[in-house]
Amino acid sequence: MKHSIYSCLLIIALILVMAVPGMAAQLVDRPAPECELTTLNGVSVENIQALKGKVVYVDFWASWCSPCVQSFPFMNQLQQDYGSRGLQVMGVNLDEKVADAEKFLSEYAADFSIVADPTRQCAKDFDVIAMPSSYLVDRAGVVRFIHRGFRPGETKELRLIVEQLLDYHP
Repeated sequence: MKHSIYSCLLIIALILVMAVPGMAAQLVDRPAPECELTTLNGVSVENIQALKGKVVYVDFWASWCSPCVQSFPFMNQLQQDYGSRGLQVMGVNLDEKVADAEKFLSEYAADFSIVADPTRQCAKDFDVIAMPSSYLVDRAGVVRFIHRGFRPGETKELRLIVEQLLDYHP
């Protein structure tokens, strides 16, 4: 049963990823890039690969991104609903000024991890070309799904993929 769920997930992911151009599509079924991330204050934090054993929803965002305003409540709900099952939502901020990110967060609370990519190398390695850009990483540290932008009508499919990844234990 677990293998059929996983197979279904891969088929859905492949169909949806076909719309993802460029290098990002090449990330699917490959280990997530190792990134040097920090807190907003510049303190180093564990990279994505250090979270193996968890399903990680990596979301690149910025304060000027209007769809990000809509995505934050969704990510808060994901973390609340699935955190106890092994989901870790990680918001990777790409603002040039920390003050811009802090202002955004004062208006739109994040109940999930917020980190920064001060060198923008992580965003380059993930081939981020739209805001927000989300990457679902399985328990083995492999990118399984890429989603660009945020439209509330797509949340049902995103939740389904998260659930399938949480149900699969390699």
